[in-house]
Amino acid sequence: MATRVSTTTQSDGLRQRAVNGNSNGIANKIVAPTDEGKKSDQRLDQHVEYEFGGPWGVVAIMTGFPILMYYLWICLVFYDGHLVFPKSTDDIGPFLTRMWEHVSVDASPNLYAWKVYTGLIVYQLFLAWIVPGFMQEGLPVPSLGYKTLMYKCNAVGCIYITWITAAVLHYTGIFRLTEIIDNFGHLMTVAMIYGFGVSFGMYFLSIATGNQIRMSGNFIYDVFMGACLNPRLGPIDLKMWLEVRIPWVIVFFMAISGACKQYELYGYVTPNMAFMCLATWLYLNACGKGEECIPQTWDMFHEKWGFLVIFWNFAGVPFSYIYSVVYMASHDPSKYRFSTTTYVALYATLLTSYYIWDTAMSQKSRFKMQTQGIFTYRKTFPQLPGGTVENPRYIQTAHGNRLLVDGWWRYSRKPNYVADWIMSLTWGLCIGAATPIPYFYSVFFIVVLIHRCGRDFERCALKYGKDWDRYCEIVKYKFIPYVY
Repeated sequence: MATRVSTTTQSDGLRQRAVNGNSNGIANKIVAPTDEGKKSDQRLDQHVEYEFGGPWGVVAIMTGFPILMYYLWICLVFYDGHLVFPKSTDDIGPFLTRMWEHVSVDASPNLYAWKVYTGLIVYQLFLAWIVPGFMQEGLPVPSLGYKTLMYKCNAVGCIYITWITAAVLHYTGIFRLTEIIDNFGHLMTVAMIYGFGVSFGMYFLSIATGNQIRMSGNFIYDVFMGACLNPRLGPIDLKMWLEVRIPWVIVFFMAISGACKQYELYGYVTPNMAFMCLATWLYLNACGKGEECIPQTWDMFHEKWGFLVIFWNFAGVPFSYIYSVVYMASHDPSKYRFSTTTYVALYATLLTSYYIWDTAMSQKSRFKMQTQGIFTYRKTFPQLPGGTVENPRYIQTAHGNRLLVDGWWRYSRKPNYVADWIMSLTWGLCIGAATPIPYFYSVFFIVVLIHRCGRDFERCALKYGKDWDRYCEIVKYKFIPYVY
């Protein structure tokens, strides 16, 4: 199953797509923005207003989140998962001193952590460069004159090679996987340094090379939001590379490290830890096997590469989403042991949510590829039933784009968000009420999703006008069908 259209590759590596041809039964013409749509895109491709509270808001985020990450880690590891506070006003100074001692001693950016984290980055860049991959054409980019970029999708092969490499290193004793969880604090600090360093470095590089876009004129805000849209290193799209190859690889191996730690301590792996191994594998594998869908997402198509994306992928995701693993690796299993019925319910919830999330994401991305005439069915594992909507129903907009109102997307405007959030909740539920800290992921995530929905819906209203009103009449619910 494939729909391809003719394109012309130009000397700058961009591709100019023809707009005639067949679109897999969706229509007999490849969609392209109308003159009205181009005017709308031009308005949206400019800095109009500050987000995230403006310059002061982003300064608070850039300083507050690293502090919060240290604080939650300290509470989890050194205070039995309890949230600790100064006992009195007189204790504020000693309290801050105790916190700093934990950071300076147990989270110092030591040479070992630098070697491990830098080694991962270099190895993932090396694999992304040399491993053969499927070439996927992206969506037409307004700032590039509606030309398209090609994306080398080889994550699935790189991930399997990484798994094999890690297994060999572990069993030969060269690098024991338990060392990852044992050096959590040190690695987290190095990840933060990379997050800040790359964010500021890319800002200055973008300005120096003239690749900035949608700038506000405020230095710190533009560092936070990013200056460049499509940073590349040879055949590697750095934004897509960082979205998959670093955060979710670390998240998965953190879970595996926790499982190895349990096995060394107790001679077995608990169902709770096995749950996290499965959950993180599902997410990482989904990013790899469906990598060709990523260029169709808003993150790739519109979001710039700044601190907001860079820091969170280098440090935020891998070191704040898996607190349940950190807790289980350092606490007796009796503190989070469940009944068989509870385990069945937990695993069933994860797998059901994953199925909806996977197929919803696939349906939307493949619909976009179908309408552009660039869809090719990949047989990566696992391809779930329902991942492609045949002859889908849609709304043709005056902009030129089409809005999907079929599959999961006929029930909710963000079915993927709902399923994704439920999965995040299970990552905390797997340790029950032993500590509230692993629930940070789901609490933080729901705030992010609500904010993103607000941004998305506002932009869609500006972009599509009355057609968006018509879409909202058909797809009434924002998140949960028949509820909200």
